[in-house]
Amino acid sequence: MDELWRNVPEFPVFKELNLEEKPLFDHLFTLSPPQISEFNFTNLFIWRLCYQTKISRLQNFLCLLANQEENFFFFPPLGEGDMVQCYQRLLQYLVGKTMHPKIVRVPEAVVGQVDWKASEMKMELDRSQCDYVYLAQDLIELKGRKYHRKRNHIKQFKEKYAYQYISLTPEWIPQCLQLQTEWCDLRHCEASPGLLNESSAIKEAFAHFEELKVKGGAILINGKVEAVTLGDPLNLETAVIHIEKANPAYEGLYPTINQAFLEHQWSGFPYVNREQDLGEEGLRKAKESYFPHHLVNKYTVTLE
Repeated sequence: MDELWRNVPEFPVFKELNLEEKPLFDHLFTLSPPQISEFNFTNLFIWRLCYQTKISRLQNFLCLLANQEENFFFFPPLGEGDMVQCYQRLLQYLVGKTMHPKIVRVPEAVVGQVDWKASEMKMELDRSQCDYVYLAQDLIELKGRKYHRKRNHIKQFKEKYAYQYISLTPEWIPQCLQLQTEWCDLRHCEASPGLLNESSAIKEAFAHFEELKVKGGAILINGKVEAVTLGDPLNLETAVIHIEKANPAYEGLYPTINQAFLEHQWSGFPYVNREQDLGEEGLRKAKESYFPHHLVNKYTVTLE
């Protein structure tokens, strides 16, 4: 166990998150199986440039410090011990470094363990960051009246286009990156910090596809990648979908790759986590249109 921690400095010294820490994260996630989509090494790693993520060890906790435009905050610490004391120390560390010291994306399981009033901290639900979790078989079978439109979109796509679904292998990655470039050109990513950050994360995922051991799927039309998706196990019962991109010129392509990827790669998992809606109305409607089984609530913790 100590070997896994060997390169992690003691709090309050931090180092940048990199690939060599994957075994440590995987070990900690095995000890405490995560429910939130952020608690997955792939997710933390591919977004590390966006968040400038740094790590440190505080007792038996792995602490994750993030920074966006000089706005410092922590993700929930990973590990075991005095959770209240750890949270208090992390928040105190941020005092003077940022206007609003906070720990974000705190799982509901942690929230339920703490007497927040006595701890001189407070927590607040962050609805825009709550994850949407579905029954995998619901999204594969699309049975019943409520999925009628989804079935129709897929049927129309299959009737209109000759396509091929493939499990992603490294030789297809250049085409996947080309699809992302074309998608960004259409959506003018350069004008949107959020889309630029997402594009950076997607490029990181493909650049480290083999080291991260993610699973991917793609749909080819006329031999060209027109849709791609990547996912990972989140815990023993749940897969998490990190990326899903499709050429919007092909109507019905998004629901088709969504269904095909789950059927081919994740049918053995009861649940699929399709991450959050970020408070965007269009994204919320799209996620609700698949009828989630439940939401995974996340909270922000601050000082009283």
